[in-house]
Amino acid sequence: MSYATAALATYANMLGTLDHLVTKAEGHEKGEALLGARLAEDMFPLATQIRFTLDQVMTALKRLGNLEIAADDSDITTFAEAHTRIKAAQDMVANTDPASWPASGETVEFALPNGMTFAMQAHEYCRDWATPQFYFHLMAAYAILRAEGLAIGKIDYVGYMMRYMKQPTPAA
Repeated sequence: MSYATAALATYANMLGTLDHLVTKAEGHEKGEALLGARLAEDMFPLATQIRFTLDQVMTALKRLGNLEIAADDSDITTFAEAHTRIKAAQDMVANTDPASWPASGETVEFALPNGMTFAMQAHEYCRDWATPQFYFHLMAAYAILRAEGLAIGKIDYVGYMMRYMKQPTPAA
């Protein structure tokens, strides 16, 4: 399996997780005010963590999938908007051909807003930058929801695993 195929499958699975978490969050007693919840004062709120999670996917698709995608830096203000943006990201992932990604050993260069510049092989960018950044913001969103008392657990995080579950063999 290519690094591109693996990355796209990971994004598809975990964007489904993010959408599921947003669905569960809709029932929270704080309502949409929950989008402003933070783990700590120096961390971004839930709405921004959701946006950053999606942005990591879009940035990877731009850098690796050679797609022209405009950044959406606007705030997410409702759960409905979060669902819409997640769906758009899911569609982009589903419609991305892994064959269009650079060969594993091709160089990917990028600069951060603070001026730091990196150069690495495409598979290293995916493994060492894009995937950890994606999971960081997804886990921050999960942690905020847990800290706010939302009843979620591991099955909500890896619910896609249920498609692999084998039925127990009946006792003889």
